[in-house]
Amino acid sequence: MTLTELRYVVTLAREKHFGRAAERCHVSQPTLSVAVKKLEDELGIPLFERSKSSIRVTETGLRIIEQAQRVLDQVGVIRDMAQDGKNQLNSPLKVGAIYTIGPYLFPHLLPELRRGAPDMPLFIEENYTANLRQKLRHSELDAIIVALPFEEPEVVTLPLYDEPFVVLLPAGHHLTEKEALSPEELAREQLLLLGPGHCFRDQVLESCPPLVETVTAKPAHGDEPTLVTEGSSLETIRHMVASGLGITILPLSAATSMQYRPDILTIRPFVAPVPFRTVALAWRVTFPRPKAIDMLRLAASQCRVVDRARQEAAGAGLSI
Repeated sequence: MTLTELRYVVTLAREKHFGRAAERCHVSQPTLSVAVKKLEDELGIPLFERSKSSIRVTETGLRIIEQAQRVLDQVGVIRDMAQDGKNQLNSPLKVGAIYTIGPYLFPHLLPELRRGAPDMPLFIEENYTANLRQKLRHSELDAIIVALPFEEPEVVTLPLYDEPFVVLLPAGHHLTEKEALSPEELAREQLLLLGPGHCFRDQVLESCPPLVETVTAKPAHGDEPTLVTEGSSLETIRHMVASGLGITILPLSAATSMQYRPDILTIRPFVAPVPFRTVALAWRVTFPRPKAIDMLRLAASQCRVVDRARQEAAGAGLSI
C-alpha cells in the first residue's frame, strides 16, 4: 500500500462520492477507483459498500480509514523532523470557531497573531460545534475554538479564558432599575434565545435552570404568545432587543461589541453565582506544527478578550 492510496480512501470516505473525491485529490475518477480497488485487493476486504446511488464505509473499513488518517498525520510529523529547523510559522493555519465566539474573538486575536507570526495567515471558518468537530477530525481544520465541555478521541483541549454571561435589555426596560439580575427574574420576561442546535443556547439553559421551564412551557391557549423568541444569530437577537421585542442573555464579549447608543440598549450583570462559559482551543495530538498552536494560544491570551469587554462596559458607565 502507498500513502497516495491511503489519501484516496480517506478522501473517499469523507466525500462518499467517487467524482468529488477524485476532484479533491486532483486525479481522474478512474485513477482513484483503480487505486481504491487495488488497496482493497491487497487487504483482502472491501472498505466500501457500493451501489448505483451511493457508497458507504464498511465497519472494518471505518477502523482502517481512521488509522490511515493517523498515518497521514504522522507523515507530516516525519517531514518536519526530516527538515530540521523548518519554520512552522510560515504557512497558513486553518482555524475554526463557533458562531458565538469567532466574531468577537478574531478582531482582537488576528492583530496579536500578526505581530507574533507575520508569515502565518489564518484561514478562518465559523460553524457549529458538531461540524467543527468533524472538520478537525478529518484534518480539514488544524485547530478549533469552542466552548467546554468538548471531548474527542486523540484531540487535546486547552482552556483559554472564562467568559461571564450578561443580560442585554432595551434601555427603557423595567429591569434596568436593578444593578444585577437573577435567572428567576428573567424567567418572567419575553426572552430571546438562539434556536436549537446552537451550543450557546444549551449553555444558557444549563447555567440558568429557571429558564428551562419558560422555554419548554406551552401557552394555555393556542393564540397566546410564548415567552421565548428564537433568533438565528446573536447579532439578529441584539437587533430584536434594540427594537423592544424582549431581552436576551449574551456572552460579555458579544454584549459589549454593540453599535447601539446607551439610550437604546443597556447591559446588566447576573447576581452571584454568575453563569459563564469556558472558551478553549482544541487540536489533534498528531498535528505536526506544535509551534503554530503555541503561537495561537499565546495570541489568544494576549488579546485578553474578557478584560477588553469589561473595559468597554466600564467606558459606557456599566459595572460588569
